[in-house]
Amino acid sequence: MSEPTLPPINAWLSEPVDRQVALSIDRLRSSDDVAAVAIMPDVHLAKEVCVGAVVATRELIYPAAVGSDIGCGMAALAFNSEAAIIDNEHAAARLLSQLYEHVPANKHAKGRALPQNVDELHLSDDRLKRIAARDGRYQLGTLGRGNHFLELQADEEGQLWAMLHSGSRAVGQAIALWHQERATPSDCGLGYLDSNMAAGEAYLADAGWARRYAAANRLAILEALSGIMRRYFAVEADWSTLIHSDHNHVQRERHAQLSGGASEYWVHRKGAQSAAVDEPGVIPGSMGAPSYHTTGRGCTLALASCSHGAGRRLSRTEASRKFNGADLRRQVGRLWFDHRRAKSLREEAPAAYKDIRQVMQAQRELTKIARTLQPLLTYKGV
Repeated sequence: MSEPTLPPINAWLSEPVDRQVALSIDRLRSSDDVAAVAIMPDVHLAKEVCVGAVVATRELIYPAAVGSDIGCGMAALAFNSEAAIIDNEHAAARLLSQLYEHVPANKHAKGRALPQNVDELHLSDDRLKRIAARDGRYQLGTLGRGNHFLELQADEEGQLWAMLHSGSRAVGQAIALWHQERATPSDCGLGYLDSNMAAGEAYLADAGWARRYAAANRLAILEALSGIMRRYFAVEADWSTLIHSDHNHVQRERHAQLSGGASEYWVHRKGAQSAAVDEPGVIPGSMGAPSYHTTGRGCTLALASCSHGAGRRLSRTEASRKFNGADLRRQVGRLWFDHRRAKSLREEAPAAYKDIRQVMQAQRELTKIARTLQPLLTYKGV
C-alpha cells in the first residue's frame, strides 16, 4: 500500500530552522485534514505549533494552530504632530508616567463596561462567562506582558505614530485552554474540533468573541494614549490613519489553488497576519529596530499571509540567561524606555530576535513596505 501524499508546504525563511522547529512543522503537516502549510520568515518554536505557521484545513479546527492569545494583533495610529515633540527626556518621562497610570500591564483598579459586541453572555460556557465578567472587565484597555508593547515612532517625514501590540488577555487564554482540553487528538497528537459539530461551532464562536475583545482592547489603549497626548502635548490623533489587524485567528477563506476538490478552507494563523492583495498590515521590529506598515500581495502559495514581526532567535529563558539590563540598554541605543525595568525586560533584548530587515527581504513576495518607522519611545509591561 502506498504512503498517503502529504499536503504541500511552502516556506519563506530568513535563516535555516533548527531541528525542533522542523519537527514541529512536519507534525503539523502530517495532521488530519491538513490541506496546505505555509511558514513565515519569523517562524520560531512554541508549544505544539510554531509561531509563524499558517495551515489550511477543510473541516477540522486546530486550536493550537491559533494559539492561546486569540486575536492578538497590531494597531498603528498617526498623530497630527512632528515626532520630535516627545524625543527629549522631559517629554519621554512624562509620557511613560502617564502610560503606567492609564494603560496598566495587568488590570485597572475598576472594572469597565464591555462593548456590546463582546458581552459575556455570547460565550458558550458559564465558566467562560464568569471569567469575561471578571477579568474581561478589569483588563479591557490593558497591555499585557512579554512581547506586548506600545511604541511611539517617527515615519520618513518625521510625523509621530503610535504602534501597539496586544491581545485578548486572560479571557482569550481561558477560551483557548477550555476548548483545547475538549479537542480530539489527531494521529500526530494535535487536538482538533470538527467545525460541523457542536464543539467546533462553540470554539469558532468563542474565538470570534476573543478576536472582538482583543480589537476592543487595542482601541481602548489607543483612546487612552490619545487622551494623554491631548492633555499633555496638545496633540490630536488622526483616526483616519488607523491600521488594525490581528495575527492569531482561524477564519473561512477561499483558496481555489489548493488541491483536494474544495475551494474554501479554515485558515489558521498563529503569529502570521493575513496579507491579501492590498490589505494593510503592521510588522514590528524588535526594541530599537525599524517597524513597517505594509500592504499584502495576496501570494497564493503563502495562503495570502505574511510574518507578524521579526520572530525570536532565542527563547525567553535563553535571553534572560544571556543578557542583563546593561546589554538591553546598549542594544536599544537612543530609545526612550523605563531604564529602571531594564533587568526585567532583558528577555526582550534585540539580539534575542531575528533581524527585521532580513525578515522583510525574505518575504518580499508576500507583502510590500508602505512606510518605514523608527522607534523613539517604548512602553512595556513587566
